[in-house]
Amino acid sequence: MQHGMTWEEYRPGDVHETARRTVTETDVVQFVNLAGLIEPLFLDAGYMRDETDYGERIAPGSLTFALAEGLTTQTGMLHRTGLAFVGLLGMRLFRPVKVGDTIAVEIEVLDSRRTQSRNAAIVRCRHLVKNQRGETVMEYTVERLIRGKES
Repeated sequence: MQHGMTWEEYRPGDVHETARRTVTETDVVQFVNLAGLIEPLFLDAGYMRDETDYGERIAPGSLTFALAEGLTTQTGMLHRTGLAFVGLLGMRLFRPVKVGDTIAVEIEVLDSRRTQSRNAAIVRCRHLVKNQRGETVMEYTVERLIRGKES
């Protein structure tokens, strides 16, 4: 089984890149229905074309965040070392993600601090979610509790 990075392996300034993922029509429809985000922005192509500047349906920001976190997990960085999602310290959305857009995440390690109670640390990272044109569509900073090396 794959083993992720211990907190000691997260070095400030290091950047890790995820795989890419294309957002599909099915992704948007299933997420909107699952979360109850029943809103013309996400479901009504005519409304989007005629009443907004977007011209077509967009993915909810919460879906973009969920996909970005999935891509982060798929890197393997957190396998068997990630203990908890401690907090979301801020999120900004810069442009919409539309059906057919492909996203990837650049994860920059900011810092870490040891915890008192266990062999672990809080690791803080900035995530830049970018589309297929290299444009940043979302930025957020998270703190995660990460296991340390075995003693």
